[in-house]
Amino acid sequence: MSDKKNDQKIVMAHGGGGELTRRLLQEKIIPKLSNDLLNPLTDSAVLPKQDGKLCFTTDAFVVQPLEFPGGDIGNLAVCGTVNDLAVMGAEPKALSLAIVIEEGLDFETFDKMINSIAKSAADAGVVIATGDTKVVERGRGDGMVITTAGIGVMQDSLNMDSKRIQAGDVIIINGQIADHGLAVMSARENLSFDTEVLSDVAPLNGLVKSLIQSGADIKFLRDPTRGGLAGVLADLSEETKFSVEVDENAIPISTAAYHTAEMLGLDPLTVANEGKCVAVVPVEDADKAIEAMKSHALGQKAAVIGEFTSSEPAMVELITKIGGRRVVSRPYGEDLPRIC
Repeated sequence: MSDKKNDQKIVMAHGGGGELTRRLLQEKIIPKLSNDLLNPLTDSAVLPKQDGKLCFTTDAFVVQPLEFPGGDIGNLAVCGTVNDLAVMGAEPKALSLAIVIEEGLDFETFDKMINSIAKSAADAGVVIATGDTKVVERGRGDGMVITTAGIGVMQDSLNMDSKRIQAGDVIIINGQIADHGLAVMSARENLSFDTEVLSDVAPLNGLVKSLIQSGADIKFLRDPTRGGLAGVLADLSEETKFSVEVDENAIPISTAAYHTAEMLGLDPLTVANEGKCVAVVPVEDADKAIEAMKSHALGQKAAVIGEFTSSEPAMVELITKIGGRRVVSRPYGEDLPRIC
């Protein structure tokens, strides 16, 4: 006789390869992620031939809590991998999905995560082509851990390389920073504010496509996740040997995020983002790039936030709201662990 309470939760047998594993796949996963590549459930997905260079990426997601304002681990896993392909200039085609589930996770939460994965994949125009599930003992799995890998196709004509960056080139971001990390932290610490900070998690491939089609000479793209905007800028200065000047007044940030970061003692520049793209273009192409970003829903607050200079030694300097200057460095570690 089955225990109705246990029937509503993941048990170790769901990972054993037997009848419960089959039911988990056939009742909970396949109907929601169904597509021609996944449905055969063979050991490997067989993708059609592609024209162009192949890009391949992988990432693991261990966010706590699993659900947070504006997102959850399901859409984070899809968007994170889609975005890693998009900022390479690649059009995402297919993802793999490996889920490690902790014994005792309730099916209501599991279903929410699979639904979120399905919706995010559809929004990004990609398919889940293959995958795997495992179950680990209670207390060893953080509820759920997801690993995704993705394949995308890059146009042969693209020439994005930080080595092409010159003094005078400008830095653009498509919208407000710090929302994701602050949303996760707020949920984790049960903090409440008059205005809720929502994660910015979203697939960037549509926005990047608009940017590429604009004709602007895109020298560099990256999504500022762990390490935030500060980490990307520090990397760029180090790679190019140029200094970077950033105007604090030009950096988009919501009032709620600004005050939340201030209350938590965090620098918004170092907080992770999951729906933001940093681009470098020649100054003469700035208007073209901004217009392309603003033509997309995720780029409505796009702005030029800084430029490269020949000042020595090479460093990142923030021109503050009151006109002072401070050096911006990449964070030493993670101010907010387990956020992506």
